Amino acid sequence: MAEERGRTILVAVDEGDESAYALSWYLKNFLCDRNPKDTIVLLYAKPARVVYTAMDATGYLFSPDIIATVERYGNEVAHSVIDKAKEVCKELNDQIKVETMVEQGDPRDVICEVADKLNVDCLVMGSHGYGVIKRAFLGSVSNHCAQNVKCPVLLVKKPKSNGANHRHQ
Repeated sequence: MAEERGRTILVAVDEGDESAYALSWYLKNFLCDRNPKDTIVLLYAKPARVVYTAMDATGYLFSPDIIATVERYGNEVAHSVIDKAKEVCKELNDQIKVETMVEQGDPRDVICEVADKLNVDCLVMGSHGYGVIKRAFLGSVSNHCAQNVKCPVLLVKKPKSNGANHRHQ
């Protein structure tokens, strides 16, 4: 019998509770212990650096110090999100192999490019559950990825916390 290769599961994470919920839901409900070769790749898409024009609205120049501070803050957020996601993995399954990636750019493009580049078996994403109007303006990252990646996509919607969700724990 041929040896079964491990699956590569890409999980898109961000600062929102939705992605943390999607990760833990996936680990609890889909990750099977039968294949220890599976790898979870945690991906954080860092927004592209804004190219500042010479002056802000008040006519002041942005100093290199301010730009460096904004950059540093972006890196801290990325590390914080990744660390939190790694902790969730460790708590729920300390046997799973976890890799992490931080890529810069529009999350829609970054997630699709990484999914294709790594030839992942599945993409797991949280859904923010925006309404029709907000989604029309912001565009849905999950919808864009579901339309454009080659692999299956698992969208996990966080239950609304109104106390009526005691069916699925």
